[in-house]
Amino acid sequence: MAGFKLLLSQSRRLSLPHFSSFASLPLHRSFSSSQSLPIQPVSYSPKPKDPQPDHCPQSTPASPEGPRSMWSREDLRYVKDVPNVSPISYPARVAPLPEDSSERGGEVKDEESEEMARESRGIQAESRVWKKHFRITAEEEKVPFPLLIMPEKKNEKRAVLDLTDAIREVKATAKANFDETVEAHVRLGIDQKRSELIVRGTMALPHGAKKEVRVVVFAEGIDADEAKAAGADIVGGVELIEEIASTGKVDFDRCFSTHSFMKRLYKISKILNQHGLMPNPKQGTVTKDVTKAVKEAKQGQVKFRMDKTSIVHVGIGKVSLSDELLRDNVGAFMNSLLQAKPAGLKKTSKYAGYVNSFHICSTMGPGFRVSIQSLSRAADHYSKVYLNA
Repeated sequence: MAGFKLLLSQSRRLSLPHFSSFASLPLHRSFSSSQSLPIQPVSYSPKPKDPQPDHCPQSTPASPEGPRSMWSREDLRYVKDVPNVSPISYPARVAPLPEDSSERGGEVKDEESEEMARESRGIQAESRVWKKHFRITAEEEKVPFPLLIMPEKKNEKRAVLDLTDAIREVKATAKANFDETVEAHVRLGIDQKRSELIVRGTMALPHGAKKEVRVVVFAEGIDADEAKAAGADIVGGVELIEEIASTGKVDFDRCFSTHSFMKRLYKISKILNQHGLMPNPKQGTVTKDVTKAVKEAKQGQVKFRMDKTSIVHVGIGKVSLSDELLRDNVGAFMNSLLQAKPAGLKKTSKYAGYVNSFHICSTMGPGFRVSIQSLSRAADHYSKVYLNA
């Protein structure tokens, strides 16, 4: 057995190198030979394409401009990743014409009109039943449909009336259930920013409403006696000033003073200004003629003052007064307005540049513009009859 193993090992040692030399011979010849072995071409069947839907037509990927040989590596990379996008065209839509709709929808409109007619007949029948049931004999008033668009207003200038005609129009339009006041509104040609040109004053209407007015006069000596004779309710001097300063009470409606007492009144000026009673030379409450001032105050004087819009508002009587009496009151107001004209207003005429417009109206009625010529005649008539008499 041992001999057999030795023999087998020697045979293996001798056979392996010989076999390896024979096996490596063809491979060595293939690499060392100059002629290449022929390669037979192999063809494969094309891969079937995936079915695509009909509504998505094929589109070629967007490629950069120029031949493919000029493409760079970045161009190829971007072209490879670009999705396939194809332009889609939609059929043009045209709005139907009125002729087409009338032809096609004629039958539909006829059906709708018949349905509306049936509904209207049903509503009318129901209303007749309700009228018979409740015995309604009066027909319902048909109210027109409101206008959504306001009619255009024509810019028509109002006519300028004579004073007499304007007073008649004011009376005709005064339809309130009380005795309305006739008001006058005068627009002045004065700049409201100039404080030295502010118009203010008082007037005594010849036909004003009788009202009890308590009048006080600060005077001494002869002036005090004249004030008492004229009908002043309170007449005093320094003692009256001290009493008002201590108590702070004011129980009078009008206050007058002489020029000699104006310096003493500054002690109670704050109290008097709170009630609008501080005497002022521009308003005629500081005067030398005490008798005339007291009598006019007792008759019923009216104050007027220009507002911030350069307009003077004042009442000139009641609607119940006659046309002539109202005309006299307007003349008195115009006379006082001319007397209160500022001295710094440089104009040659009385009214030019001073009175721009004059309107009269009732408390609840419309206004009417009055001509300046008729106002001038009314002021002249008042001065002749009442002042120069």
